Amino acid sequence: MQRSAMRELAFQLIYGLEMQKDQENSEQVDIFVESNEITDEKVIKYLKDIQAGLWEHFSEINDLIENNLKENWSLARVSKINLSLIKIAIYEMLYKEVPYKVAINEVVELAKKYSDESAPVFINGILASVVKDKKLGE
Repeated sequence: MQRSAMRELAFQLIYGLEMQKDQENSEQVDIFVESNEITDEKVIKYLKDIQAGLWEHFSEINDLIENNLKENWSLARVSKINLSLIKIAIYEMLYKEVPYKVAINEVVELAKKYSDESAPVFINGILASVVKDKKLGE
């Protein structure tokens, strides 16, 4: 399975966890894997890593997003779809050493598919600000 397809599954998982407000529950990954009939061990490992990593770095990632939102915005105002995509990109850029251009491009493409028409620009703006903040482009 290609990395893009794996990221799309990760998005679906993380979005579901966001909606359930149950990001810490690793059993949800097993339920997701089983209900989607995922048998590829590489994909399962990737999904478990994303869920565990987002939970481990929950506060730092949320703070980073909050600090890079425009004035008068809060995490509660960001749609769960966009929030899930932003979190995946930040996790991959900061903790998995995925090149920031790849991580951003992948989630922007998913935003085009799953979110509203303003989402790609919004997500790109937040992530560009994170890249600048964390000096990832240097």
